[in-house]
Amino acid sequence: MNVFRLTGDLCHLAAIIILLLKIWKTRSCAGISGKSQILFAVVFTTRYLDLLTSFISLYNTTMKVIYIGCSYATLYLVYMKFKATYDGNHDTFRVEFLLVPVGGLAFLVNHDFSPLEILWTFSIYLESVAILPQLFMISKTGEAETITTHYLFFLGMYRALYLFNWIWRFYFEGFFDMIAIVAGIVQTILYCDFFYLYITKVLKGKKLSLPA
Repeated sequence: MNVFRLTGDLCHLAAIIILLLKIWKTRSCAGISGKSQILFAVVFTTRYLDLLTSFISLYNTTMKVIYIGCSYATLYLVYMKFKATYDGNHDTFRVEFLLVPVGGLAFLVNHDFSPLEILWTFSIYLESVAILPQLFMISKTGEAETITTHYLFFLGMYRALYLFNWIWRFYFEGFFDMIAIVAGIVQTILYCDFFYLYITKVLKGKKLSLPA
């Protein structure tokens, strides 16, 4: 494992922990898109079905279990425990506009036409756009809490670092996965505007807002 993947995984883990702590400490999921969290839960569930069929390493298995467990824990907090604080009026992104084309693309463009491989490919494509409901929600409300922006920043850094991971693996291991690379580039591009606002506003102590 190279430093980019390890750091990327740690950023991903940090993002998840920040989100869970934010909800638990404030006893509120205000400003959090439940729809994005549903999409992430679908991503991890469809991607890590290989937990039932293969073992790569203790680290790999542990991280997969953590991602799946935390994604469903987040859904429990948003839709059950703190449901009264969930802002459904602003979380209105039509996720079917993501699920249907992503599902179709996974059937058409994959490494192997088998159930597990199609579901893995589906998860890669879906993860690249799963944050859109959250960004859409921020644009509708006009601003985001600082802790929510920290969550988004670490989530974006995770994907950016994974791009460097793919470059590293290509040069030093001869490994090249076009599907994962293209999806990672798309996801990183979606975060670019957010990264700019995060650096120019949040790190200077100002509130982040996106144009409506």
